[in-house]
Amino acid sequence: MQSMSASCSSAVSVSTSRVWAAARRSPSPRSLPSLRHVAFWPSPSSSYPSSSHGCRWPIAGAGAGAPALPLGIRGGLRRLPSPLLAPDAPSAGAAARTRAAAAAASPAAAGKQEGAAGISQTLQLGTMILVWYLLNIYFNIYNKLVLKAIPFPYTITTFHFASGTFFITLMWLLNLHPKPRLSLKQYAKLLPLALIHMLGNVFTNMSLGKVSVSFTHTIKAMEPFFSVLLSILFLGETPSLPVLGSLVPIVGGVVLASMTEVSFNWIGFWSAMTSNLMNQSRNVYSKKILADKEDSLDDINLFSIITVMAFLLSAPLMLCVEGIKFSPSYLQNAGVNVKELFIRAALAGTSFYFYQQVSYSLLARVSPVTHSVANSLKRVVVIVSSVLFFRTLISPINALGTGVALAGVFLYSQFKKSKPKATAACNRL
Repeated sequence: MQSMSASCSSAVSVSTSRVWAAARRSPSPRSLPSLRHVAFWPSPSSSYPSSSHGCRWPIAGAGAGAPALPLGIRGGLRRLPSPLLAPDAPSAGAAARTRAAAAAASPAAAGKQEGAAGISQTLQLGTMILVWYLLNIYFNIYNKLVLKAIPFPYTITTFHFASGTFFITLMWLLNLHPKPRLSLKQYAKLLPLALIHMLGNVFTNMSLGKVSVSFTHTIKAMEPFFSVLLSILFLGETPSLPVLGSLVPIVGGVVLASMTEVSFNWIGFWSAMTSNLMNQSRNVYSKKILADKEDSLDDINLFSIITVMAFLLSAPLMLCVEGIKFSPSYLQNAGVNVKELFIRAALAGTSFYFYQQVSYSLLARVSPVTHSVANSLKRVVVIVSSVLFFRTLISPINALGTGVALAGVFLYSQFKKSKPKATAACNRL
């Protein structure tokens, strides 16, 4: 028995040594983790391993020189934690909670972005309105000085459109803005708009040549009245009772100011009223063209094209109406400083083009009624600046009428802001 036990021990020792050496040499299967991360553990059901020959012995009793393996013939494999896995790796539940927190935070982040975008848009619109007002002040002052020297509204209007055509051509030649490519059908569609644009400026200059700047702009404060009227006819908008009620002080204030105006003139009065109708018709028609995707025109190119077309329309009209009267000999006989007149006319034409450009850019971002309200509030700045510059005499009743009209414009703008969203959406078409 001792010899048999010794032979079994020797055989097992040799066998286990070979297994250990083979395990070290051979790589781990891809389906199992590396051997250095796997421990062989004896089966808990047996304290001593057993051989296939029925021999039982403790592993400590193995032959000398044989390594002591934690291996049992009937033992199992138990995987130990791998050091390659991060001990603090997030679990599936933690990842889900992280995604849920991110999803919950996304509306707040989106709200902040929308708020920042709203503030940026408000600042941009405010800057555009401020520049629009300043350019209007310069235009009205220099234009009135030119009209005092040469009372030819058609000629002045043509010069304004010529200045605009110069800047537009320069813009297209320098590729500051892409030049539009339109068909004859599209040009025919823009022809009525150019005609309305030209007539609106002609009647404005006729009014400025006959009456004071402050009175012209007091009359032009009635633009909301024409805006509501045209919105009913062309946009299908039904105004609310408060909006209609706000038109009463506007009309009443203009009537009161007209009754006490020192420089009152019927030609100047009706010219300003006709200018209101033309300008509001232009705004409504321009909004429809900008909303038409087939025309593919932006606000800059739309204004540029109708300015060039208005120049081509006003030049023949100027020659027919005022061409014979306006000559260098007339300027000499009138004692006009030609150089000073040219500088003022150039400044007026430059201010005219850029304030019209800003006006069209603003119209593309707001509704026609909002544009009309901003245009009416602009009258306050222009009236005050012109009264201070030209030292226009204003009676208390005249000032009261102007104030009532402007207060009506303010009420009109407030009632327009509180209208239903559905009506506002229709108004932006």
